[in-house]
Amino acid sequence: MPENSCVRMCLYCLLASLLLLTSLSAEGSDTGASECVAITDDAERLQCYDGAFERVAEDGETPVYEERLLAEERDQHEWFAITPHKPTYFLPATYNFDSNFDAYGEFGELFSGVEAKFQLSLKTQLWPEMIGDSSLWFAYTQQSYWQLYADSEASAPFRETNYQPELYWSIPTNFELFGLRGRTANIGLNHQSNGQSDPLSRSWNRVTGELIFEGNRTLYSVKTWVRIDDPENDNNPNIEDFMGRVELGWVYRGENYVFDAWFKNNLASDNRSSFEVNWAFPLAQHLRGYVQFFTGYGENMIDMENNNTRIGVGIALTDWL
Repeated sequence: MPENSCVRMCLYCLLASLLLLTSLSAEGSDTGASECVAITDDAERLQCYDGAFERVAEDGETPVYEERLLAEERDQHEWFAITPHKPTYFLPATYNFDSNFDAYGEFGELFSGVEAKFQLSLKTQLWPEMIGDSSLWFAYTQQSYWQLYADSEASAPFRETNYQPELYWSIPTNFELFGLRGRTANIGLNHQSNGQSDPLSRSWNRVTGELIFEGNRTLYSVKTWVRIDDPENDNNPNIEDFMGRVELGWVYRGENYVFDAWFKNNLASDNRSSFEVNWAFPLAQHLRGYVQFFTGYGENMIDMENNNTRIGVGIALTDWL
């Protein structure tokens, strides 16, 4: 059996296992949070949520991931509620140590290895209490690379923008693995593209599966996906080899900062991976400073085949926790 077929079969099995696990967890995860919605007093409603989820550490401190879930649960009962998904940030200056603009032809000669980068990421709940306490969500993430420092003849274009809408089913879980508490499972449909025409067009569609584990001040994520595009109309047949097939994440929230690290791998003998770390720290009342470091393949769709190393500094409006 070809290597890619073996990998794909393993990912199918992993996704099926996630679906089975989340179904079993959903049956026994009715925490009673739905009863809290009708309580009008804010303090009593918060106490109800805390009691429903029963996530209090030994030192009396609520785990930071639980705090975020409770906040999202409360916010979603407001009309037109939109909450953070992935971090939203703006890096006015990033430097790519391995810039490669060959895909743009002669126009790429005008580009600079120093550019701005920003990400916008939001989500909203479409269907609360879909099955038990599970819910259906829609999320949108946009990441852009802005050639602010390019040659004046280039007119500072947005070199690359990746659009990623996704629909996912979020299911509360309650199990322990290696001393960590399995808190949430997500099964989703994910589309990602750069909105370009050939030969710069990049896009793919995936079924994704993710398990989120919590500690007191930490979050751990294990995520994989299977591509579902039609092979006969595939303009990017090797995209998984560069954008990866599995992702591991770790997030830690200190007293006044958040640190996170992410590792992606393609699970192939011709192995390619990427590693990204971010640090968010206090800067002003409503702003946080943000430092990002990335190295490896698949930073974005147009550069996916380039082995990039980039560092950037800027501000963050929201972060993971």
